[in-house]
Amino acid sequence: MNKEIKQMTEEFEIFDDWEEKYSYIIELGKKLPKLKPNQKIDINKVSGCVSQVWLIHEIINDKLYFYADSDALIVKGLLAIVIKIYSGKTKEEINQIDFMDIFEKLDLKNNLTPSRSNGLFSVIKKIQKISRG
Repeated sequence: MNKEIKQMTEEFEIFDDWEEKYSYIIELGKKLPKLKPNQKIDINKVSGCVSQVWLIHEIINDKLYFYADSDALIVKGLLAIVIKIYSGKTKEEINQIDFMDIFEKLDLKNNLTPSRSNGLFSVIKKIQKISRG
């Protein structure tokens, strides 16, 4: 388990209930840097999300850095989690991450609506596609 996943799991364990975890996720989303309007274009949109989600990336020194934004606060928070886990990694490191394991460790499986779960997996699939391409 990489250090970001371990840290995220420990942070989630601090909270007693899901109301507190949702508040924490929303706070993470508020700290996520906003994309510029010229980055919120169709080519950067993630399909499969009920909310509008944009994902962009850049490669610096063989590492992928991801940036994302959404029009929904809880989704922005989930994007912040994904970015914390995937950004700043090599393609090989990204391809070794088992997001289903993280999804279960954070207990998101039982606490996200199916549409939010599907949207989250759409973002992960796009990151994986970028890392393989």
